[in-house]
Amino acid sequence: MRVALVHDWLTGLRGGERVLDEVAGLFPSADLFTLVHVPGSTTARIDALRIHTSPLQRWSGSARHYRELLPLLPWAVRQLRIDGYDLVISVHHAMAKAARIAPGTRHLCYCLTPMRYAWAAADVYLGRGLRRALAAPLLAGLRRFDRATAGPEQVTRLVAISEYVRERTRRHWGRDAQLVYPPVDIDTFRPDGRPPDDFYLLVGAFVPYKRTDLAIEAFASLGRRLVVVGDGPLRAALERRAIPGITLLGRVAEPELVKLYARCRALVYPQEEDFGIAALEAQASGRPVIAFGRGGALETVRPLTGPPDTAAHATGVFFEAQRREALVDAVRRFEEAESCFDAKLIRSHAERFSAARFRDEFMREVQATLDERVLDADSGGG
Repeated sequence: MRVALVHDWLTGLRGGERVLDEVAGLFPSADLFTLVHVPGSTTARIDALRIHTSPLQRWSGSARHYRELLPLLPWAVRQLRIDGYDLVISVHHAMAKAARIAPGTRHLCYCLTPMRYAWAAADVYLGRGLRRALAAPLLAGLRRFDRATAGPEQVTRLVAISEYVRERTRRHWGRDAQLVYPPVDIDTFRPDGRPPDDFYLLVGAFVPYKRTDLAIEAFASLGRRLVVVGDGPLRAALERRAIPGITLLGRVAEPELVKLYARCRALVYPQEEDFGIAALEAQASGRPVIAFGRGGALETVRPLTGPPDTAAHATGVFFEAQRREALVDAVRRFEEAESCFDAKLIRSHAERFSAARFRDEFMREVQATLDERVLDADSGGG
């Protein structure tokens, strides 16, 4: 069976790339199609595939500025022509599912989210002023494109990473999806058996919706130590806001990240996430999560709902508004209950999201895709 994989871009190792790495392990002989590829930026297993890129690859600045090319991305992804395969698997969050696939080819889309820039996070990226108003025609076009390339003649079977994303595929694309939670590397991320050090941890890309700015503001007012791991277009702005006690490490190697998870008091998770692998990596390390109580966190974190002594049955603390005061209050509630959290229970909760579980469930969806009747767009679905 000839298999093609499709991913939006390969410029760094984030949650989507970790999912792709697991899929690449299931199909090590697959070809991989993507808009832009930076060798060495993801994993050895991904780089070992035969990788095909779009015309954007020829522009030297594309690896850093691909988001600024948003108006060109629908054109660029349609230049990825995928023909001669028995199965196409797209790991999608922006454009991947829209690659030009030969009619009649079975296509499983593993949806990380409908296009974030066009739907849920347009206000976050563009604001609500003149810039957003000027971008309105572009956003409308992106939404039409995103919806048009989600139909059954393009995507045979749709699988979502969470119930939260599943609801959005219904709302934005008019399609239901199956559910398979992403894999979490519970073998790499483990408790170290020692009491934590005196710092909190935040892990994520420096992009607007991650709300790293909110965490810095809250921890500066608390006077608590916060270690921030990540990189992205907002790094310079965040560095200007950092004060003593707030440490921005940038990207770190995996062994260092393993230590940071195991040694922190808790992971700070201020964003509304589609699923949130970092929250489960922290829990696999036995550490609680202080999370904004929206999105994927509702499916991955078991919140403290009673007095501090009930924390033995919880894996974290929620706050209900993305405001400094709400996060500060959540940190204080966590500290009141901190000694009651059970690292073994937190670890056990994360084990429900293992990579072995993902592989079994994902391959069942692959088989279901191969068994499905495929609509041929050129024949009107006949």
